[in-house]
Parts: sequence; C-alpha cells; structure tokens
Amino acid sequence: MRRPRWGRSVTFFGSNGANTENPPASEEPADSNGTAGPGGADGGKPPRRWGGGGNGGGGKPPEGGGPTPSADGRGVVVCGSDRPMLRVVTELVSSGEHVTAIVNPDSRHYERIGELGAQVIGVRVLSEAVLRRAGIDAAGDSAVSARALVLLDADDVRNVHTALTARDMDPDLRIIIQMVNPRLGGQLHELLGDCVVISGPSLAAPAFVADALEDDELTWVDLGGRRMVAGPADLIREPHLTVLADTTSSATPELLPAESHDPTGDIVLGTGVRPVWRTRDVRRAGWLMATRDVIDRRVRTIVAVMAGLVIVGTALTHWIANIDWIRALYLAAGAVTSAGIEDDTFSNASPGAKIAAVVVQLTGIVLMALLTAVIVDSLIGARLSRVIGGVRGRPRNHVIVCGLGTVGARVLEILSERGIAVVGVEHDEDAPGVQTAHRLRIPVIIGDSSNEETLRSAGVERCKSMLAITNGDITNLETAMVVHELNPDARITMRMFDHDLAQRVERQLGLGHSRSVSMLVAPAIAAAAANRRTQTTVPAGRRVLLLTEVTVEPNSVAVGKRLGELDEANGLRVLARLEGGGSWDWSPGFEKTVEPGTRIAVAGTRSGLARLLLATRAPHRTGASGRMDP
Repeated sequence: MRRPRWGRSVTFFGSNGANTENPPASEEPADSNGTAGPGGADGGKPPRRWGGGGNGGGGKPPEGGGPTPSADGRGVVVCGSDRPMLRVVTELVSSGEHVTAIVNPDSRHYERIGELGAQVIGVRVLSEAVLRRAGIDAAGDSAVSARALVLLDADDVRNVHTALTARDMDPDLRIIIQMVNPRLGGQLHELLGDCVVISGPSLAAPAFVADALEDDELTWVDLGGRRMVAGPADLIREPHLTVLADTTSSATPELLPAESHDPTGDIVLGTGVRPVWRTRDVRRAGWLMATRDVIDRRVRTIVAVMAGLVIVGTALTHWIANIDWIRALYLAAGAVTSAGIEDDTFSNASPGAKIAAVVVQLTGIVLMALLTAVIVDSLIGARLSRVIGGVRGRPRNHVIVCGLGTVGARVLEILSERGIAVVGVEHDEDAPGVQTAHRLRIPVIIGDSSNEETLRSAGVERCKSMLAITNGDITNLETAMVVHELNPDARITMRMFDHDLAQRVERQLGLGHSRSVSMLVAPAIAAAAANRRTQTTVPAGRRVLLLTEVTVEPNSVAVGKRLGELDEANGLRVLARLEGGGSWDWSPGFEKTVEPGTRIAVAGTRSGLARLLLATRAPHRTGASGRMDP
C-alpha cells in the first residue's frame, strides 16, 4: 500500500513554568494561517482523572498572551560571533528576557543589537572583568544579575575557555554553548555541569536536506540526550525505540499503538537511518581517471619521442654491432632512459657509431628531465586528491552541494545515509566537508561554485537539486543564478544570512528557497537559555504527534504516582526519564515513583500532552481569599 506523504517537522517553544501555549483541541496540522484544521480525532476526549482540576492540578491552561520574562528577574548574557548573536538576541528580547550582549565594537551589528533593546558592552577581548560587569559573579558582594550565559564564538577553544571561567565565577550559572566539534561538545557536561551544547550544523543540516529532497520523510529531533530520527520503519535503523503511528490506513492512522501487526506501515522513532545499498549514479573519478589526467598531451609527446629513439637505437645497434635484437633493445633502452648501463659493445666501433651513441644518451637525458618536470607539474597543477575525487562520466538526478564547511559536511553525511547520489563543490581543499566526502567516497569538484565550468563539471545540467550553502550570501546568490540559467528545473536552496535580501531574492528573482543557519539555530539557543520546553512535531497522515521533555514540578499532581500511570493509550507515551544530575534512562522502570524534579521524555498527541502538563505543573498559589489565583 502506498505510504502517505510525509510532511516536514516544525518546532514550537513553550515554557516549563506555569505559562505554556494553549494546546488546540484538534490533532490536525495547522493551515497556512496558523489555525488548526478541522475535526481532530481525539480533540474531545475527557481529561484523565489525575489531570483534572480537583487536586490542584489546575483547569484550563492560561492563554499565552506575549513574552514571559524570567520569574526571578535575572537576565541572559550573550557573547560571541556576529551572525548568530543578532538572531539569538532578537529571539531572547522578543521573549521578554533582559539581555546583556558582549559585542566587539567593530561588529557591523553593534548598533543594531543595541536598537533591539539589549544592554551592550563593547569590548574586543573577553575577560573575567568583562563577565563580572555583565553580572556573572556569585562570589562577589553584589547580587548576581545573570541567570544564563550564551557563548556563540566560532572558535570552540575560546568558548570552552570562557565557559570554564564563568563556571568558576558562578557554579549555578546555566551555560549554553554553540560548538562546531560535536565530540568535544559531548564531553563538556563532565566539566561544566548545568550546560547545554548546541551544534549548529546538526540542527541546520536536516532542514537543507529536506529542501533538497522536497518530500523528505524523516524528522530529526534532540530528545532525552540523544540525536534521534522519526520516520517510516523501512528507513530507520533497528532497534526501533518505539512505534509512533500505524499508517496502514492513511485516512485514520493509529497514534501510539500498543502493538503493531504490520511493521512496514509504521512510523517509528530510532537513533539513525538504515544503511542503503547505493546504486551509484555518481561515481568518483578514481585512480584510472587520475592517471589519465596526469598523463596529458605533453607527457604522451615526450614518451612517443623516447619510444622512437629506442626503436631507431635498437635497429642501429643490431646492424652496427651485429648483436641479437633482444640485447640491442636492452642497450638502446638503457641509453635513452639514462639508466647508466655499462657495456663495451661500442668500444671497438667506428667513430661515427660512438658519436651516435653519445648523442642518443644526451638526448635521452634531456627527455627524461623533461618527462619528470611535466609529470611533477601535472601533479602540482591538478592535485592528485582533487583528480581522484572528481566526477566520472555524466551524472544525473543527483544533488549538488556547494560549500563543504561544517554544515555542508553534515549534509553530505545525511544524504549518504539516505542513499542519495550527491556531488560536492568546494574551493578550499582543506574544508571539513572535503575530508568527509573522501571518507564517504563522494565525488568532489574543487573550484569556485559560482563558476559555470565548475558547475558543469558537477553535472548541473542534469541534477535534481542544488544546495548553495557557502559562508557568503553573494557567492550563494551567484551560484543560484548560474544554476537557474543552466538548469531551470533544478530545485535550488540558498543559505543566506541577510533576511531582507533573502525575501527580495525569493520574491523578485524566483531562484528558489533560502535558509539561514543562525535563524534555524537561534530559537533552540533562546529556548535553552530561558529553560523553555521544545516540541518537535511529527506528522502522521492528517494527524500529528509531539515529542518533548517535561519536568515534574514540586507539589504537582504527578508527584508520588508511578511512572506507568502517566502513560495514556493512544494519547501519551513515556520514552525516558532523568533523575537528578545522572544520565537519561531509556529503559525506565514504570513501577518507580515519580519524584519532584524528574524530567521525562514523551511522545503524545496535543490533548495528551496538555493533560500531562497540567499534571506535572505546580498548583497556583492561593490569594488572601483562599481561592486559587487565576
């Protein structure tokens, strides 16, 4: 049976405290105006007994009426590089946070960040004294005014150094770090404690892949300390963590089924994509193609001349010295190639024969020197690694990735896992994505992506999609224009930081979609800084599931209940739990008692998650009249 079309993931941001978004009653995806679709299947379900309003569980969640500043009035300190900082400050200020931005005075966004409403500290070198001015110092006499520190420097070492300094100054400070090296980021929790590590490439790359494939069926999500993926069972690597939906009937998929009778129709949650046997529509050039390119016309001409000399020398040696053909060939080849073979055959020959032998040897020396110089020049000019990694033949229906930085490297990995034919284009041979491409045996063209000949070498006329994700907006725009001219049917996605330019390009030039890595990452960083809950939407036919993490607050209805009691058939499923400062348990004991501060990772419908939030939320404080505050 044909699988229903898979939508794209959407991430919402709520609050961990009393104010959360008001979940719609319908399970339908929102339409273009942001309103819920008609007729949710379980929108009218009655709330569970432990989620009602009787025992302090609260009634209807309060309406979200704008930004909600921190309860303790403390702000967030942001410091780092240009591009991400503007986006993150915008997100935090719009959320009602008091933001202190430590900015280099030479930054082109210096004045703009101040105009957003953030307090700006202009320094060129970040030091302990600067952090203290920003409000980070628990050991000082003055009250600490910073609740969280966001580090966005492009240099991982500087980020780690600043984080360690800030941790010494305030052991309770919440630190959010954007890291390029995920391996280093995974080890920071042991050093920093309350720390959130966010990888820009890991968050942004799936969005670019979804644009390139247009009908991407996978949804990537960070949940319970893991990077996971939701999608059709035949695409997700086993073992599957849970079955999210049974889509055997595309009209009414069953969400969170207790058991599945047809695994091929399931939407599941797993830790990776199933390896695919790739039929390589795109093949690397390889050693044979590299050898052909190195042995160019000059090399072939010199070798032809030397071969002619060997043939003539063999004949003359045979006739003049009256020796057999094999030995004559041996002597002539040694003389032409300057092998230095000593032989007294010509010691008694005529003067003319001796002169001819000397001329042949001198000519051979010159030709060998020329041959060596030409081959070395070919290797230096073409770079053997570049030639080996090039494209062989005429690729078609592939994806071209222009720009193989950290984001491009992650895009190559995802496309390779999906079994998609892909060609990389990069002007810097030392870029991270070039090494990734060689490891994955993906063809790479070294050259300017905005150059027509470079794109033709990548097979742009026959490609299906093109991702222009270099670090330069103008380079990406030029690349998109060239691709659109050479292949009007190609699906084009550009990486552009300038939001206004991106909108005008999409509207007036019609070159395709545009995305910004900083805009994709900023909401996640802002949510982590504000300690807000993130929700990832997984579509299943005309219904949706939400994947999120929820903290059990003190005195809430859920405290003291068994973990299994929080499960709700077809409405909510507990996936993992986190106790104290330990690690996530993905095989939780459902008989264990829920304690205050327990953090649980769940999958649920909108209504099921709303009931869980009511159960895990602390009761409202009572006023003087003894009634619950609204």
